[in-house]
Amino acid sequence: MIPSLPCGTYVFVRHFHTRTPSPKTTGATLVNKFVQKNPSAVSVQVGDYVQLAYTHHKESPLRPRSFGAKDEIFCLFQGSLDNLGSLKQQYGLAKNVNEVLLVIEAYKTLRDRAPYPANHVVSHLSGDFAFVVFDKSTSTLFVASDQVGKVPLYWGITADGYVAFADDLDLLKGACGKSLASFPQGCFYSTALGGLRSFENPKNKITAIPAKEEEIWGATFKVEGATVLAD
Repeated sequence: MIPSLPCGTYVFVRHFHTRTPSPKTTGATLVNKFVQKNPSAVSVQVGDYVQLAYTHHKESPLRPRSFGAKDEIFCLFQGSLDNLGSLKQQYGLAKNVNEVLLVIEAYKTLRDRAPYPANHVVSHLSGDFAFVVFDKSTSTLFVASDQVGKVPLYWGITADGYVAFADDLDLLKGACGKSLASFPQGCFYSTALGGLRSFENPKNKITAIPAKEEEIWGATFKVEGATVLAD
């Protein structure tokens, strides 16, 4: 699966045993291409099957990219939170904590206070954002995009069954083929909680609608009661 952030650049890869239509390249090749294309890129290997890479090159000052890690939780974040100050007070965090560390603490609250609703954690975030969290201790992937898709996400599956996230759409086209899709805005994806859900309408069903043959997308996603577009 793939998230793409305009002018944002990162790749996340985790192994899944899944067959997908017309994939082109492997996960390792995808990450290598990203690093080669961005000389200032930083690449981090987490365990055997997870790799994260990012760069600050050409990032927007209004939607910066950041990386953080704490207690075996790794997070890539792009954007900004309008209510960062009040969230730091809510979670009892220091004044110098930034968005990526705030998301890590919010995720820890979700993980450690189960069954604390995941949609409550994400719906309390106000602003333009997209993020990928990987919890090494539980092998959990948690991904979310803001309510209006100001920082868009794309996802897809590589030739060898890795789920991949990146901001470079052309890079993902070559790696993921027709499995390429836009991550639906206002939604989160959690391997621990059973897949894709809307955090605005958590009880509403999300349906994947296959794209037309001539389109680059594998599918678009529709949240019951709302339409989410791929672009």
